[in-house]
Amino acid sequence: MIAPEEYELLVSGAVTRAVAENRGRDPLEVALDARVPYARIVATQVKYLERAARKLPSYAAAQCILPPLAFEQASSERCAEHKNIAGDAVLDLTCGLGVDALALSRRFGRVVTLERDAVLARIAQENFRRLGVANVEVVCTPAEEYLARTQERFDWVYADPDRRSATGRKLVRLEDCSPSVPALLPAIRRVAGRLCLKNSPLFDVGEALRLFPQSRVEVISLEGECKEVLVYDDGSGPAVTATALGNPDREFTACPGASAPLPETFDPQRYAWLTVPDAALQKARLARLQLAGKADIWSDNGFGFSVRKPEGVLGKVFAIEAVEPYDPRRLRRELGGRGATILKRDFPLSADEIMRRTQLRPGDDVRLAFTKIDGRFWTVRLK
Repeated sequence: MIAPEEYELLVSGAVTRAVAENRGRDPLEVALDARVPYARIVATQVKYLERAARKLPSYAAAQCILPPLAFEQASSERCAEHKNIAGDAVLDLTCGLGVDALALSRRFGRVVTLERDAVLARIAQENFRRLGVANVEVVCTPAEEYLARTQERFDWVYADPDRRSATGRKLVRLEDCSPSVPALLPAIRRVAGRLCLKNSPLFDVGEALRLFPQSRVEVISLEGECKEVLVYDDGSGPAVTATALGNPDREFTACPGASAPLPETFDPQRYAWLTVPDAALQKARLARLQLAGKADIWSDNGFGFSVRKPEGVLGKVFAIEAVEPYDPRRLRRELGGRGATILKRDFPLSADEIMRRTQLRPGDDVRLAFTKIDGRFWTVRLK
């Protein structure tokens, strides 16, 4: 984290001007430029402001202060804006860089956001000033202490627990994260009737429903990558939603336990289209249900196969050239040395291992999909 003396430099006029003057330059050049005051600090901000242009465009536009670790751990603005909660007042237990609090400030009249690290709390406060946000109050305190003493009531509590141990190890179990939301639930219930909880994309949907049986669980993907698992513990469930953020956003909702019948047989000669279910569908275990009646699919982790081009699916659809048993020798003989885009679902080998065995290399000369159905391995050549 940033030391107090470094924070004072970051808000000084000299560093602020230097960052503004050097944006767009190679950060390494900035760091080695003797004319730049506090060049290392300036170079770091130039580097992360450039990265923020895509992930945190509001922060980039306002030239906010971006500590590297807090930046890496922050939600993207696109995901933060999607959280479907609103009201008069919300308590955010985990401020961090403040990206979620910024999104909440547009849906609530008042946001109280907690940050236990004193310097990061000052950075968040300064960033809200630069962003022109006036309805967010940053309180430097651990969530446990604030909940123990507050007498306020809020419409919602929001939490995005820290999922890193003191040694940097990734944590998945809610009980191990900081703050421990399961341990704080009685206190949370005392200050608000509704909780919105952001979890790692690794968090199990079934575990979310076990811990919060009347909740809505939403799996979010962005650009085909699973980003987070949200729990809306407001009594409106149980339900599971897979949401693919895009233009437009698309979603599919089902009741837990709903299922679709398995296809009877796999006939590789009859299929003309391959569907790659969106990562949110895969994570939410809703791929088979969403593709029911549109494509044959044998596993929520697999591909969909269809005779006609399916409409209204959450995922990508490709025309099939041929479906054949997986034969690395044949692929090596026919395609060895060519550039290939590899897709794989329910297949035991990594993309790197497939390329090694077939002597393909990364590229776009051909597109190949690999999967396992009914105990057999298949290669799908795509047009």
